[in-house]
Order: sequence, then structure tokens, then C-alpha cells
Amino acid sequence: MEGLLDCVLRDVITRAGGIDLCVTEFIRVSGTLLPNRTFERIAPEILTDSKTATGVPVRVQLLGSDAVCLAENAARLATFNPHGIDLNFGCPAKTVNRHRGGAVLLKEPELIYQIVKAVRDAVPTHIPVTAKMRLGYEDTSPAIACAQAIEAAGAAEVVVHARTKTDGYKPPAYWEWIALIKENVKFNVVANGEIWTVEEFNRCREISNCDDIMLGRGIVSNPGLALEAKTGQKLSWEEMAPLFVVFWQQVMIHCYPKYQAGRLKQWLNYLRRHYPEAGELFQQIRTINTAEEIEAGFPTLVLGHEK
Repeated sequence: MEGLLDCVLRDVITRAGGIDLCVTEFIRVSGTLLPNRTFERIAPEILTDSKTATGVPVRVQLLGSDAVCLAENAARLATFNPHGIDLNFGCPAKTVNRHRGGAVLLKEPELIYQIVKAVRDAVPTHIPVTAKMRLGYEDTSPAIACAQAIEAAGAAEVVVHARTKTDGYKPPAYWEWIALIKENVKFNVVANGEIWTVEEFNRCREISNCDDIMLGRGIVSNPGLALEAKTGQKLSWEEMAPLFVVFWQQVMIHCYPKYQAGRLKQWLNYLRRHYPEAGELFQQIRTINTAEEIEAGFPTLVLGHEK
């Protein structure tokens, strides 16, 4: 989820509870051995035992199509001892696919095998290598073959987003296809796609026959979704207050000034799907474009101090 679920939101959302593992945004690998600072920028958690501030483990995701180059970069990344290295075969973005990255590789199960095998061979055995995929590019015909290729190459598990590239993010997600994939492999399969509520979480587990669920946009709009799914405890709007404080502090650290106000509006835009109060706050700041204006006029709930 490039440009959205970054280290800032990983820090904030894992503080809500209920999350067992995070995966970073993808790091694009295209023909060069990346410097350490690239890994540190996308996944700063690798400098703190590969965990968020609340101790949730973090895997680092790579994206590309050159098996040798991906293996070299995975080996360099492994020197940081991340909790795992994940490979992206699911991104539906046109620009990414045009450069032979993400979901377009689902047309080539053999290449997927070569990539996963090369990375697995380049990485110490104690570091898990995993993958994320969709059901296919234009259709679902390669889904089982791709999952089997990932397994045969030595991956520990696969996350399956239950739509093709052509489906994009349009509802519904076809969770029944994940169950079919699961029947045809022996390693762990994680279900993903169109899970916004606890009811959808439970239906996805039932239909996909998966014990493990990956949450994306759903947990951005409701940071308490994982906690509620596990315990039944809902995260109230009032309980969001300390998360806003952390979010704004992290935005000020990690985002360039010209993007800081936009990051706040971006998250509020997602939150208002679950919290009506977020919609009200969004309206209050939608014309604000600088951090200084937010510091001067944004509600105490977000800033955590009296104006």
C-alpha cells in the first residue's frame, strides 16, 4: 500500500492492538544494488530489531522481476536481520506492471519460481521468505500454479489477495478462490481483500478456510479492527486521541513539510468511513495546507495540548 501504510501508520496502528505482524510497503528493485539508506527509509524498524515501537514484528517487502538482482538486494537486506523478506506479486498499479513488477508476473509462474528460489537461496535460513499474490492478471487461471511455484521455491507462506489485477479493488473479493488455492498447497496461506468489518473478517476466515488474515485499507479506516476481531473490544473515537498524537509526531519526523498536512487529511479521509467524527475534522482542515496552520488551529484531540 505504497504512500499510505508506511512506517508512520505502522507505528500508530500497531499501538491499537490486535496485530501480530506487519509488512512494509514495497521497495522497488530494478537493476541495481540498493544502498542501506533505501531499506532504512522504507523500513526504519530494521534499526530497532525489526519491530514497531510496541514490539510488533515487521517484514520488508521487495518488488521486481530480476531474480539475480532481487537476490542480491535480499542478501544485503538480510544483514539487518529483518523478521522476514516478502516478495510482491500482487501490486496492480499500471506503472509497476508496465515495468514488469507486481501482478503482471502472475502470467509467468516459472519466473515467480526463479525469483522466490533465488531470494530463498540468498537469505539465511532463519529469515522467512514469503510472498503476496493476486488470483491472476486478466483471470484466475494461473492462481494455483503461481501459489504452487511460490511453495516449491521454498517460501514459508503466501498472502493471497482475492481478486485479479483486472478486478483492481472493486468489490467483491473472491475468498472462495483462496480456499481452492489452500487445497492445492501445503504451506500457510493468508487471506486478504475487502475486509472492512469484523463481520467480513469472520466471513473471510470461514469461506477461505484460512486461520490468518491480512488487513489493508480496512485497518487504515478502523485501526481497532484487528483488536475487535480478536477480543470484541471496539476502539472508540475518544480512544483514538493518543493515536492522533503519535501520528502527528511521526508525520513531523518522517514527512517533508509540504506533505505533512496532506498526510493528516489522507488518514482522516479513510477514518471517516468508520468514524463520523473524522469526517467533521476533515471538513475543518480540508483547506489547510501547512503544518503551521494545523498547529495553530487543529483541535486539541489531534495535537494533545491546549491551543
